[in-house]
Amino acid sequence: MYQEPVSPTVVPSKMTSLPNTTAVPVKGHTKPETIEAMAGKWESFSFEPIRESQVSRAMTRRYFADLDKYAESDFVIIGAGSCGLSTAYCLAEARPDAKIAIIEAGVAPGGGAWLGGQLFSAMVMRKPADAFLRKLGVPYEEDEGNSSYVVVKHAALFTSTLLSKVLQYPNVKLFNATAVEDLITRPDGNGGIKVAGVVTNWTLVALNHDTQSCMDPNTINAPVIISTTGHDGPFGAFSAKRLVSMNALESLGGMRGLHMDLAEDVSFDILYYRNNHSDACCRLLSRALAKSCPASSLVVWNSQRLTERTVWEQPSVPWRMSTY
Repeated sequence: MYQEPVSPTVVPSKMTSLPNTTAVPVKGHTKPETIEAMAGKWESFSFEPIRESQVSRAMTRRYFADLDKYAESDFVIIGAGSCGLSTAYCLAEARPDAKIAIIEAGVAPGGGAWLGGQLFSAMVMRKPADAFLRKLGVPYEEDEGNSSYVVVKHAALFTSTLLSKVLQYPNVKLFNATAVEDLITRPDGNGGIKVAGVVTNWTLVALNHDTQSCMDPNTINAPVIISTTGHDGPFGAFSAKRLVSMNALESLGGMRGLHMDLAEDVSFDILYYRNNHSDACCRLLSRALAKSCPASSLVVWNSQRLTERTVWEQPSVPWRMSTY
């Protein structure tokens, strides 16, 4: 049986409370300080002294501790767009005991959810997405005479709020500027395979394998992998395509034409899952949060079975997925 190694001891740091209204760490001691108290005294203002090596050590010590901690995770979410972040939020709330790693290829998480359609500001969400917005505390408007949707005045308001809440969970780690290059697989005992984790690398390295000598990757093991990579692109839908290249699937369904009533329902169906070792309920995720991502980009695996949403349906698995 696998036994997780003990992580190196990291001395707990003094943390400020949120919002910061009282004490901040200064030279190992707390010092009452507020913006209001400093206002009007800028002639005497100065930052505390620091040495460059202190900055380097503060960053690398924490990052490498996270790499060690999340090398064995309970959930890996590929993609930190609106769908991936919403999934992480619901999982972190439902399973505070679980380790959740989010892998995002871009430097900036959020995907395309910083703007609405065609680079417009507003984000339109079909009900019952308003329940999720109320849970997050994101204000919205309703157009008179239209009861089927709500409007957030700027998509960035939704995305920034969701992102900040996800990152505050102590059991969630976002590895951005990191790409999933491959899947870890195991024989399933029946002539097939099961997915047991992901193979990762720095995104800049992954984009330059053809220009540099081979640079070996890193790995994260997990019993549940959730791919939310959205529309096709340099890394879009990679995990689903990988199933075809390893002959786990004959083919993918491919991109369909836009049909919001159909596509968003399909995208939502896959985000509710339940199995014998977890009870992760993403019921509050609205169909609109997936923003019509093609269903072939949304794949869920667990360690017992491998299921690809757009190719087949297996009624024997504990969660129900219907094709379209």
